[in-house]
Amino acid sequence: MTAYGLLVTPSHNRVYAQAAADLLKAELTVFSEQALGGRLGDIRETAMGGVPYVTFSADELTEQDVRLLSNLSGLYALFQIEGELLRPVALQPLDLFGSDLLTIQKYSGKTNEYFTKLLLNVTAMAMDSPMDLVTGRPRVLDPMCGRGTTLNQAMMYGLDAAGIDIDAKDFDAYAAFIKTWLKNNRVKHQAETANIRREKAVLGRRLHVTFGASKERYKSGETMEITVVNADSVGAGKFFRPASFDLIVTDAPYGVQHGSRPKGAQPGRKGKPQLSRSPVDLLAAAVPEWARLLRPGGAIGISWNTFVGRREQLADILRTAGLDVQDSDAYRSFRHRVDQAITRDLIVARRP
Repeated sequence: MTAYGLLVTPSHNRVYAQAAADLLKAELTVFSEQALGGRLGDIRETAMGGVPYVTFSADELTEQDVRLLSNLSGLYALFQIEGELLRPVALQPLDLFGSDLLTIQKYSGKTNEYFTKLLLNVTAMAMDSPMDLVTGRPRVLDPMCGRGTTLNQAMMYGLDAAGIDIDAKDFDAYAAFIKTWLKNNRVKHQAETANIRREKAVLGRRLHVTFGASKERYKSGETMEITVVNADSVGAGKFFRPASFDLIVTDAPYGVQHGSRPKGAQPGRKGKPQLSRSPVDLLAAAVPEWARLLRPGGAIGISWNTFVGRREQLADILRTAGLDVQDSDAYRSFRHRVDQAITRDLIVARRP
């Protein structure tokens, strides 16, 4: 057996940094259980030289193992431990673009980009073919995408992505950002925004972006797509085909940001149903619709504020929609504090 050490990425967010090693340990355990046949053992947090590492033991890692582990959200560097010496292992991350794609946007309510990557990763590990994250091209949906952190992470991985958000300002902000970023970074692309019409009625707006990782790929037709719809996620089936996504990943309302108008809600301003800030009400209305968009063998991952919803409630909603909740100790080890009003957790389920 060979000993390895993962150097934990330093985070600018002090509170997230306190939880980073524990989150990386849980993420690594999920990777081992779901994709690596449980071959990683003795996973623990270890301080070396006063710096936090997550260490583990395994038979010598294969190139494909390293390709997978290179995408761990909290990984800064990987070393093979030889006595008191650390031998660097060259990483092979999926990232196609610079990190500014994820970090340049600053706004109130933005989900930490490290956690967004973690949520996408552990959801992908629940698919029937978890190694598709690095060897395939799973299609991603964020049905409450806000200003697009999940979409940008999917884009970093070279995946096609789609999003829905009810907030017109967030839709406009993301459209402006992604068009500007692609232009400034000289990424060959086409982008258009148009109304979505059914029987002469406008149901919402759609942003559709086609781009290539390089000019050569774009010209050869090897492109990626981002589609964002400005509409209520409860009606997601109006905009996307059934079983058309491999992954559904979203950050549910914390009681402050985002929302939806569930069927049966009481009238609010201008006669429209009131906007619900409860993740339980929102998810009970939306998850059955989202589940129909997920292919058999695909997975859904949801993060939420535990102060406004219990894990058991979310698990019941997912099971009622016909999904199998992933309930191992590792999948139950992601709860962490964000601030005084938010303790965040995640839950993952697979469509049989």
